[in-house]
Amino acid sequence: MGSLGVIDATVILAYFGGVFGIAYWASLAKRDTSSDYFLAGRDLGWLAVGASLFASNIGSEHLIGLAGSGAAGGLAVGHFEWLATLMLLILGWVFVPFYQRSGVTTMPEFLEMRYNGASRTYLATVSIIGYVLTKISVSLYAGGLIIGGLTGMSVWTSAVIIVIATGVYTIIGGLRAVVYTDMLQAGILIIGSLVLTLLGLDAVGGWSGLKASVPPDFFSMWKPSNHPDFPWTGVIFGAPILGVWYWCTDQYIVQRVLAARNISIARSATIFAGYLKILPVFIFVLPGVIAFGLYSTPENPLVDNALLTLATNILPTGLSGLFIAGLLAALMSSLSSVFNSCSTLISWDFYKKFKPAATEAQLILVGRLATGVLVILGLLWIPFMKHISSQLYIYLQSVQAYIAPPIAACFLLGIFFPRLNGKGAITSLLSGAVFGVLRLVLELANGPDKMGLADGTIWAWIAEINFLHFAVLLFVVSSTILTVVSLLTEPPNREQIAGLTYATGLEGAGGVTTGTLADGEPSEATTKSQVILSVLVVAILVVLWTIFA
Repeated sequence: MGSLGVIDATVILAYFGGVFGIAYWASLAKRDTSSDYFLAGRDLGWLAVGASLFASNIGSEHLIGLAGSGAAGGLAVGHFEWLATLMLLILGWVFVPFYQRSGVTTMPEFLEMRYNGASRTYLATVSIIGYVLTKISVSLYAGGLIIGGLTGMSVWTSAVIIVIATGVYTIIGGLRAVVYTDMLQAGILIIGSLVLTLLGLDAVGGWSGLKASVPPDFFSMWKPSNHPDFPWTGVIFGAPILGVWYWCTDQYIVQRVLAARNISIARSATIFAGYLKILPVFIFVLPGVIAFGLYSTPENPLVDNALLTLATNILPTGLSGLFIAGLLAALMSSLSSVFNSCSTLISWDFYKKFKPAATEAQLILVGRLATGVLVILGLLWIPFMKHISSQLYIYLQSVQAYIAPPIAACFLLGIFFPRLNGKGAITSLLSGAVFGVLRLVLELANGPDKMGLADGTIWAWIAEINFLHFAVLLFVVSSTILTVVSLLTEPPNREQIAGLTYATGLEGAGGVTTGTLADGEPSEATTKSQVILSVLVVAILVVLWTIFA
């Protein structure tokens, strides 16, 4: 598939036409206010928000990684996808009421309302650095490689086209353009991946043929507690901690529910996205298993090249273009989301905080300039991509998992326990960051062969403990520090936390009258249907986990 046929090129051009057409339409509907640029006027429906939650999460490196893990060990990596369904329900039922009623624009802003300004600055800084070093760079690296490999273009050319195209519609249309293009991209991504999966199953001889061609444990998702990658203890206790951070507190994701019309619509969106998150195991992970069954040999073990190998061998003309469009959709949706979220943090948590009198026009201008800078940084990064090893990319990605537990602790415990205060929060966040960086440094020092540190030492144990088990340990430590420091210092001002914890009620969050943001409370009938749909999706997960036990 090193060069494109006319039909494939037409499909891809049609995809770009659709994306820019929707982005142009969205830009016409926008108003010149910061609320519209960063939160689409807080007027999005459940379908748009739910589709955007799904599409933003699935980047090209996500597709490659899921398929690669499927080829390397089977369906177990799918735990993270199905657990995301539960995290989305937690977002909708536990966090959304506080976020919506508080009227915040960013997650650091909410943390300042609940705790203090230092917590806000910490989270905003860590988020921006994490987005630049991991999400943008890794997306470009993975996307450039796979799009270049499929189309015959160089990695440089592929990455330049992608980053400029994505940056243009993100700068012009803001979150409204990002979310509505995500709707198209989510559909293309699902359809393209489904077609690849069905053709792959047909090539391998159906489900029975697939089961006969791969090891039996590929279909067993529950692994022993000493499994190096997916121990069941880590999956049950560690993965949800990282999930709360990513799905419930990360600006990259939560910005979408902040833009929903009201609480009811935001909750419906999270339930819809929860159903969508059942699909990746079957349309992203399973293709990797199929590729292993068809093409893996001792001389050519398939890992990160599993998805590309399957696509290049079984997709006919026309469908190749659809698959490439799906990859572009995955890459561009995640890239546009990080551009928009990062620019929101820069404008709202730094520029507006230090210049409170900033006008709406100034906030929008700073947001657009910030996005432009991110695009330039992405372009400048491209020549250096070839010098960065894949192993280092894994380490860079893992650092977010190491700093996630203290952030999850501050948000999760903060809405349940009003006694927790700002001093406890910032101490917990900074201490957690130190422990997280320590783990990263020791892991790098130990090396991939685990030979860098002396066996039996505490340092080797910290470096080698499974990252999910480490997440549990760090969450417990961070929660303890948060609680102890809070109890040893003065309690928070009751007026400050009014509406930000369950104990202080939900009205007037942070002392702010939210007006229409508090409107749209779910009716009794709507709430009942949301409960039924939530219970149903949990039941589906239980059945699936039982089938693939």
